[in-house]
Amino acid sequence: MKKSYLIFAALMILLMVFLTQQANSIKNNMQGKGKTKKDKEFAMWLEHREDLKDIYLAGGCFWGVQAYLDKIPGVINTQVGYANGKTQKPTYEQVCSQKTGHAETVRVQYDPEKISLEHLLKIFFEIINPVSLNKQGGDKGTQYRTGIYYTLPEDKETAQKVIDEEQKKYSQPIVTELKTIENYYPAENYHQKYLEKNPNGYCHIDLSGADKYKKLLKSKEELKKILTPVAYNVTQENGTEAPFSGEYNDFFEKGIYVDVVSGEVLFSSEDKFKSSCGWPSFSKPVGDVEEKEDLTRGMIRTEVRSKKGDSHLGHVFDDGPKDKGGLRYCINSAALKFIPLKNLEQEGYGEYKKLFNKQ
Repeated sequence: MKKSYLIFAALMILLMVFLTQQANSIKNNMQGKGKTKKDKEFAMWLEHREDLKDIYLAGGCFWGVQAYLDKIPGVINTQVGYANGKTQKPTYEQVCSQKTGHAETVRVQYDPEKISLEHLLKIFFEIINPVSLNKQGGDKGTQYRTGIYYTLPEDKETAQKVIDEEQKKYSQPIVTELKTIENYYPAENYHQKYLEKNPNGYCHIDLSGADKYKKLLKSKEELKKILTPVAYNVTQENGTEAPFSGEYNDFFEKGIYVDVVSGEVLFSSEDKFKSSCGWPSFSKPVGDVEEKEDLTRGMIRTEVRSKKGDSHLGHVFDDGPKDKGGLRYCINSAALKFIPLKNLEQEGYGEYKKLFNKQ
């Protein structure tokens, strides 16, 4: 009886050892052996936070790409690793040999309620040279190629749309890869948040460029507190203010008009003209705006949105003054904030004074 008990106990001990090894193996495959507490939390978020989405971005040296994206509101966490190569569990040295085929990649976990994939990818294109093959900044090699790696078919469609828009800016073809994610492995621990741990470390990206986005992306709750009900309805819910009710409908003081949400420059009083439509009308924008097809309300129209704040502004029509180009940007007053010419310098828009120096 005693002998049988000892055999049973030994078997139980062996079983516990086996199960522990299997659990550790699974855990290491998910997180990468030797990862930090932050990496473990990241793996837990991936497993439990169904409200978040993933995208994998290769943009040259992953130290700088990670540090930049970490500053973007709506990006919840990032992890650097190696993607779309032909070997398993490559080391940094192996990847640098250019024999594994992996690209230095940042795994990005983001909240689609705070930032859309389209907006995130547009920010990504601001920090890469998409027509440069296997080279970003001073770094050369196949591991420094640019790429967008996705897990969902709909993300491919979104990414392709952004690439097509970006292509219009270049005469050379964009070489940024667009593929499904394959063979992704987290990089070694010392690479994770490298520039956070080494502020003076090498970086081929100007990280200060991300600071502007801290002001642009606000939560719905924040916007409801700082915007009027009409402004919130117009900019966030694609609403339209009542005709002839807007503050700037019959207003022609010299100055510029900026997005009430983000503060980005949109229009100038120099391009504003009298119109009987009931909303402020401009012949052209002076800042970057996005124009999209709008099929709502049984009509075919072209919607106008701010590029960085993604605010709905109004619509553009082709019935404007012929001597001014023939376009009429019909914009809601509630989506705008007016900055008088005399205040441009102190409000941080001094560079736009040149718009009013024309003879």
